[in-house]
Amino acid sequence: MRKAVAVPLSLLGLGVAGLGYASVIERNSFRLRRFDVPVLERGQRPVRILHLSDLHLTPGRRMLVNWVRSLGSLEPDLVVNTGDSIAHVDAVPALLHALEPLLSRPGLFVYGSNDLYAPKPKNPVRYLWRTSKGERRQHVPSLPWRELGEGMAAEGWLDMNNTTARVKVGDLDIAVAGIHDSHIDRDRYDLVAGSAPRDADLRLGVMHSPEPRNMSRFAADGYQLLLAGHTHGGQLCIPFYGALVTNCGIDKARVKGLHRHESAWLHVSAGLGTSPYAPARFACFPEASLLTLVPRR
Repeated sequence: MRKAVAVPLSLLGLGVAGLGYASVIERNSFRLRRFDVPVLERGQRPVRILHLSDLHLTPGRRMLVNWVRSLGSLEPDLVVNTGDSIAHVDAVPALLHALEPLLSRPGLFVYGSNDLYAPKPKNPVRYLWRTSKGERRQHVPSLPWRELGEGMAAEGWLDMNNTTARVKVGDLDIAVAGIHDSHIDRDRYDLVAGSAPRDADLRLGVMHSPEPRNMSRFAADGYQLLLAGHTHGGQLCIPFYGALVTNCGIDKARVKGLHRHESAWLHVSAGLGTSPYAPARFACFPEASLLTLVPRR
């Protein structure tokens, strides 16, 4: 009888240890990933974009706040925040404190669904056969998304939800188009549709969820670099295999990192946070990315 019980107990112990590692250690082991992106013309100087996404910040996450503050020492040329920044009604002051060393830099942002609607408990296993798109029954946002946007815009960051803009970064002229989150059907690509300005030095597309239909429209309109988040890199992954889910229409091979999408480069951030109801990461460290734009070879 003792031998029959020993195996389940050992497996239980292994599971508890794995959960402790995923929720305490890996979830707070923030990483900075670096990529070179060959999108500039010959002779143009390199430009560095800091890509942040999916902080899902709650007021008590001091380690995350302090780590994001430390990114100010990078002095990026441009900061792009692709959404899901908050997960609590009182999180905006903590987020602005985290971003404070970066808000003096040129910046852009779009919203994710969790900037508008507070997270709710759910069974994570169902992500294996479906995404969370269409689950929200709330019609009125429950999080202070306007306060969030106004806080970043007050420091000069551009609200790129369903709009276009031109940004001067050093001597580089960047044409930007951004859309709201397609996961909650607030994307309005028709408002930004049309050929990207060909006189720009760089054409940049920004979104929260990397849905192929929108990425293809960005690429067809001539945008050279697309930035997105939302996937959490799969969040709970299998070592040497990778993500089991993406929670959107993108394939698992491109759940995070730098890839191609048709004629454009695509960078999907695995993000820095988790839902407070699923506070664990496994084989998928939380991350921000520093993209160095360099001349095409």
